[in-house]
Amino acid sequence: MGLRWNDVDFEKSTLSVRRAVVVVGWKIHVSDVKTPSGRRTIDIDSRTATALQARQAAQEMAKTELGEQFDRQGLLFGRANGEPEHPEYITRGFNRLVATHKLPVIRFHDLRHTHATLLLKAGVPAKVVAERLGHASAGFTLNVYQHVLPGMQAHAAQIFDDLLSDDE
Repeated sequence: MGLRWNDVDFEKSTLSVRRAVVVVGWKIHVSDVKTPSGRRTIDIDSRTATALQARQAAQEMAKTELGEQFDRQGLLFGRANGEPEHPEYITRGFNRLVATHKLPVIRFHDLRHTHATLLLKAGVPAKVVAERLGHASAGFTLNVYQHVLPGMQAHAAQIFDDLLSDDE
């Protein structure tokens, strides 16, 4: 929520997390991230970059239409007039999308959990996942996000069998 357009480098396909949106007494504040490891630069895929470029183009049109009424903080995600959006509204909108599309009910924050778990399951090194999430250590990431998903035990058993096999 605290991302600004100058945090995105489309040429390098990276995004730098430097700030967060926090709520104190229902009032929105843009502040530093919680920890030094929370300040990070991550790679983004081409689909995400394309979606962000489309969002940027839409915001440029809104700036033109609204003129001086457009809040020029440069936030990627905010209201139509550029002002910061309250995180509770984002959560409510996500919940509506989940219900509309009859998806399994999860919390908005569970998307982060899903991202980490899928990357770990796909074999992405825990250190890389930890860096993407802003964790200080890969050990913390593994303790929180790596679960034994259905089929992982059988897959591990097969790998072990293959390692011990004489079929070379």
